Amino acid sequence: MKHKLLKSLPPLAVIGAALGIYQWMQTHQKEPETRPPSTARTAVDVVPIPRTDFRVHVPTRGTVSPRTSSTLIPEISGRIVSISPSFREGEFFEENDVLVTIDDIDYKTAVTVSQSAQAESQATLEQEKARAEQALENWKALGRGGDPSPLVLRQPQLAEAQARVDAATAQVAKAERDLARTQIKAPYTGRVLEQMVDVGQYVSPGTVLAAIYAVDYAEIRLPISSAQAAFVDLPETYHQPKSGDAAPVAQPNVSISTTYGGQTHRWSGRIVRTEGAIDSASRLIFVVAQVDDPYGQRRKGMPPLKLGMFVEAEIEGELLEDVIVIPRKAVRQGNSILTVDAGNTLRRHEIAIVWADATNVVSSTRIPEGERLCITALAFAPEGTPVEPHEALPQTQTASGENPPLPDAKS
Repeated sequence: MKHKLLKSLPPLAVIGAALGIYQWMQTHQKEPETRPPSTARTAVDVVPIPRTDFRVHVPTRGTVSPRTSSTLIPEISGRIVSISPSFREGEFFEENDVLVTIDDIDYKTAVTVSQSAQAESQATLEQEKARAEQALENWKALGRGGDPSPLVLRQPQLAEAQARVDAATAQVAKAERDLARTQIKAPYTGRVLEQMVDVGQYVSPGTVLAAIYAVDYAEIRLPISSAQAAFVDLPETYHQPKSGDAAPVAQPNVSISTTYGGQTHRWSGRIVRTEGAIDSASRLIFVVAQVDDPYGQRRKGMPPLKLGMFVEAEIEGELLEDVIVIPRKAVRQGNSILTVDAGNTLRRHEIAIVWADATNVVSSTRIPEGERLCITALAFAPEGTPVEPHEALPQTQTASGENPPLPDAKS
């Protein structure tokens, strides 16, 4: 019995020691340090939201066309004996320049023959006038009473002679006109698009000699939507009574640009007219821009505004006053923006959109003073979220800025 008690003493001593150490640790343990919870702030880029004026520029595209294009057609028949050096494809000519000359020998002969017939008929008329006067004198010498009859005074013969003179005169005019038509002159200052005849070829009325076009100014047909048209003072015309004075028509400025040889070139023009119907397929309104002297010499290296060239255009529109201009990427869910207030917390605002393009959104909504626009994309941004703002460079366009063009409108 005594032997069993001695064997159990070591384990009991170990357990007692462990309990003692545990009790000591519980009574002498230090209280854990407590720290306030940390507040994480999201870094965002912000820009000021000043109120300013913004000039609308309506972007569109089109193709350059001449204001007038024609085909040269002779009014007489004959063989071409010479052509002007300007009568070549791509060459320029001035109004009334002689481009093609047709053999005129037969037409000179016709003038001579008609002039001879005219002189002969004129002589016959003078003879008839003398006979009529002599008949009247004879009537008086015979002492007959009353008025002589028209036949006695040879009035039918006199009318016939006068008719022959008129016909001969008309034949002279026709012969001289045909002779003048042997020289085919330019109807306006222009350029040869396509030459179709050359020296030695026989031509007749209806033969196409060349295709030409005017170069005094070029036209560009530009499509815009009805929403865009609301911001442009289009040159609309209205029916006016003949006695009424037509009101002056606005002609908005338009900037034309294209890339040629790796460089962007610009021309200035104006909108001169609005077409009379809306396109039934695209529901777009077409306006016509005019660029003066498209082939005139400009700065070195700048090409002419050639026929068929595809160009981009920006039509100067209305000046929107006292608005805010917001980068399109900062607009969320259609018409809301995030701002950062003086306490560096997020605020959400619904905005009224006045104008929008590919880069900017323009709004008339008033934002509380001191708040800055958040331009950082945030996946989750509830109202009142604390943020760490960083000033960024403004990315909006001002009233003098240019808006980039939108995608093509189908024409």
